[in-house]
Amino acid sequence: MQPTLKNPKLWHEQAYVNGKWTASKSGKTFNVINPSTGDVIVALPEMSQEDVQIASGQALAAFEQWKKVSPKVRGSVIRKWAQLLLENAEDLGRILTTENGKPFAEAKGEIAFAASYLEFYCGEAERTYGDVIPSANPANRVFAIHQPIGVVACLTPWNFPAAMVTRKAGAAIAAGCTAIVKPAGETSLTALAIAYLGEQAGLPAGVLNVVTGMQNLAEIGKALCEDPNIRKLSFTGSTAVGKLLMRQCSSSLKKLSLELGGNSPFIIFDDCDLPATINALMGAKIRNSGQTCVCANRIYVQRGIYSEVCRLLVDQFSQVKCGDGFEDGVTVGPLTVQRGVEKVQAHIDDAVGKGARILFGGQAMDRTGYFFQPSVLADMSDRMLSHNEEIFGPVAALYPFDTEEEVLKMANNSEVGLGSYVCTNNLARVWRMAEGLEVGMVGVNTGVIAGGEIPFGGIKHSGFGVEGGKWGVKEFMITKSIVMSIPAI
Repeated sequence: MQPTLKNPKLWHEQAYVNGKWTASKSGKTFNVINPSTGDVIVALPEMSQEDVQIASGQALAAFEQWKKVSPKVRGSVIRKWAQLLLENAEDLGRILTTENGKPFAEAKGEIAFAASYLEFYCGEAERTYGDVIPSANPANRVFAIHQPIGVVACLTPWNFPAAMVTRKAGAAIAAGCTAIVKPAGETSLTALAIAYLGEQAGLPAGVLNVVTGMQNLAEIGKALCEDPNIRKLSFTGSTAVGKLLMRQCSSSLKKLSLELGGNSPFIIFDDCDLPATINALMGAKIRNSGQTCVCANRIYVQRGIYSEVCRLLVDQFSQVKCGDGFEDGVTVGPLTVQRGVEKVQAHIDDAVGKGARILFGGQAMDRTGYFFQPSVLADMSDRMLSHNEEIFGPVAALYPFDTEEEVLKMANNSEVGLGSYVCTNNLARVWRMAEGLEVGMVGVNTGVIAGGEIPFGGIKHSGFGVEGGKWGVKEFMITKSIVMSIPAI
């Protein structure tokens, strides 16, 4: 069911290509499901390779004009886009909660988060500075300039359906590129609403395009990877899919940004500010019902305070209200997809079978929708599934440790390296841990490590490339050298 909106023009049931709302060429559709109720919200176009080719051709034609637009003008359009997101935050939040499930207050917070990327990029559009390079040859003058790479494909996930669109496409458009966004089928309505506001802000036809699909996901992804018009692909999702896309991009030698799986350690030392640490941990654990790539997945607690942290977390989790995102006081909504419930249950069953204790929760909720009880597990070990995989649900899994050296080794014992967290009041330890953790991001005494101005990305099997900040814009640009010979007088 469509939510009631103050601005009904935000609701779109077709894809967006070259400034027009369009069905798929085949006429096929797929259903978007409300995870709180299991009801069908709407049917959206099920697009195919043919639709991708049309979108890429239109985006390429638009690029020839957009790249010539001055950075100042591009920035002004993006600034207006950010303003429109904030002005329509309540309606956008309603759309987001309806298709994603996260609590309404959190959904509105994500819209502000999404706008923050555009607010940063609108200024960064004018700061893509080049360099004057001292030449080894006195007769030459050498320069390096940055130029937009071309048409880019942005594949965004369902866990942050607004912020991932602006973090990727906003940076690309600021750089002078044109973009084709393929949102997750489960949360395409939010992306379509954001595209509408981009149009209202002044984005010319073809600069931002949104293609939709769910059953044809593999076909669409392959088409985006192999299309010669597309020069860059940015993807957020699982490591397995990222590796597949990388292989498929090899024939066209696309530039890639891959923000893949995480397995974030959250390390609590016994000298921390414990109340502040618990608050930070709760934010990093239950945000979006635990469905974030930088969620606190492995919670390491020094043995001296281990029992106390277990007690405090059970107390906190017992006060969490789980329910439909539009219900008053709800802080944990449903998981966005049914397979998420099955995965969380599999992780808990595996852990218990290998010696973990359930301190709170531990099973799916007996109600309609994709709900799982917020849960606390104690006595985890590296033999358990959750040590190597993201739980992607509202489950706090606690591991005891004794020494700094021990926990650093435990934390780094992972194929992936995206986010991490360290809670301690020992400044020397802060630096040792921050430098020693094999990850792309470290939060110290905080559970928040993302923002418009902050570089976001990982190492190892978490991928490569950076989103956010000045680095996010440069990812969509090429560097060109200019060598000029100066004749002697």
